[in-house]
Amino acid sequence: MAIASQTRTVTETSLLDRLRNNRNALGLVFMLPAAVFLLLFLTYPLFFGVWIGLTDVKVGRPGEFVGLENYYWLFEDHVFWLSVFNTFLYTVVASIIKFALGLWLALLLNHYIPFKAFIRAIVLMPFIVPTVLSALAFWWIYDSQDSVISWILIEAGLINETIDFLGEPNNARASVIAANIWRGIPFVAITLLAGLQTISPSLYEAATIDGASEWQRFRHITFPLLTPIIAVVMTFSVLFTFTDFQLIWVMTRGGPINATHLMATLSYQRAVVGGALGEGAAIATAMIPFLLAAILFSYFGLQRRKWQQGGQDD
Repeated sequence: MAIASQTRTVTETSLLDRLRNNRNALGLVFMLPAAVFLLLFLTYPLFFGVWIGLTDVKVGRPGEFVGLENYYWLFEDHVFWLSVFNTFLYTVVASIIKFALGLWLALLLNHYIPFKAFIRAIVLMPFIVPTVLSALAFWWIYDSQDSVISWILIEAGLINETIDFLGEPNNARASVIAANIWRGIPFVAITLLAGLQTISPSLYEAATIDGASEWQRFRHITFPLLTPIIAVVMTFSVLFTFTDFQLIWVMTRGGPINATHLMATLSYQRAVVGGALGEGAAIATAMIPFLLAAILFSYFGLQRRKWQQGGQDD
């Protein structure tokens, strides 16, 4: 018995030693708590939402399984298709402008300028301010009677009456896009700035000696080496923009006449405000393919990064 117990102890010690020395096994152990957290708080709600989308459940009534009936109904719902159009317009326009302005700001901050650290902190302010506070501030700025923008333009003699920013469909779309751009630029700029600072200055020095212009240095050095960071940044930017809810809901509630309804706000309106949980869940589920496409974009960007570092794509 003593020999068997001793043998078991040696075996357990050997397993622990192998576990400590095996990086893959040790990584799995460290990832286990996070995996459990994701399963409980992300994966389960996701599949539960997909299941609800296949039922006609409403607030106060259990409902029954109806298959794809909610999706058939959405296919004929013009408000849903309007929200799809609004979501893509909102995401594409805001993401492109955020990237362009964020990249310009990152390139500017990457050069030596006075009070650089202070300016970086100021640049982050729009991103760290709670979304609801930002939305309330823009709601006041866009007020149909007391808009500060209209007041400045009237005082400058450029217009004669106040602009109805949130009461006219096209104005409302442009206004919420502008608010999202203001809020999202800092994230893009600071992340790209971090990527710019990983590029070796010797590359620019060699290119300058070879007679490369500033545009050529950007095109052949900065942009290619920044591509993996751009892929990740744009993926998160698209995800954040595509699923935006607070900014729109606080500012317009999807109005006027559904002109600013995104898929996220329409899902909330149908499920929580309207009580049709199955219908709202179906709208939310319809967002998944687009979000997966954004994730695949990031994945291929990371594969390009492996190639740039001398590795081989999987």
